[in-house]
Amino acid sequence: MTENSSTDRGWRGSQDVWLDAAYAALVEKGVDAVKILPLANALQLSRTSFYWFFKDRKQLLGMLLDRWEASTTGALVAASRDYAATETEAMLNVISTFLSDELFDTKLEIAVRAWAQQDPQVLERLQCADAARLAALREMLERWGHGAEDADVRARTIYLVQVGYISMRVEEPLAERLERFPSYVEIYTGKRPPQQEMERFMARIGYRGAAS
Repeated sequence: MTENSSTDRGWRGSQDVWLDAAYAALVEKGVDAVKILPLANALQLSRTSFYWFFKDRKQLLGMLLDRWEASTTGALVAASRDYAATETEAMLNVISTFLSDELFDTKLEIAVRAWAQQDPQVLERLQCADAARLAALREMLERWGHGAEDADVRARTIYLVQVGYISMRVEEPLAERLERFPSYVEIYTGKRPPQQEMERFMARIGYRGAAS
């Protein structure tokens, strides 16, 4: 059997298999659970197979942080630059990213914020992410005509409310949260989204309940 056979690859797993297992351990138990031997045992793979895909645990942790940045900061920055015909539509694009883990990985965000409390390097990376997210929100608001100081205050209001939802692990029915969206948008932008815009927004996210 050659080194490149499918059986051999299956025995070792793959980089994604190891990374997914590390992700699950991080979000469920914290960074101290992301260790090579426990991951190998959970995957029923040999410990040495880990080293086919990663130099060491540090590289694995670094790739987890890369995944976090892509699925949180990357998603939010992209949403702030999405096409929108109006400022209120642009704001709906942004705050809708926090509706599900498919758009903004809240579980990973919580885990990384906990990790940062015990690792200065991760804390520095988290602070850089916070700064990048705030900058993206400020830039979006400035594009819609807000002055620098006004955009900064509004950006902080948006961001601190949404991160507060995550940090406090707020659980509420989607319908209840969506009912607040027009008021959130009005607070964040100074403008209330028209009914037709809310209806288009609800349709876009696949929500079939009554529009606010």
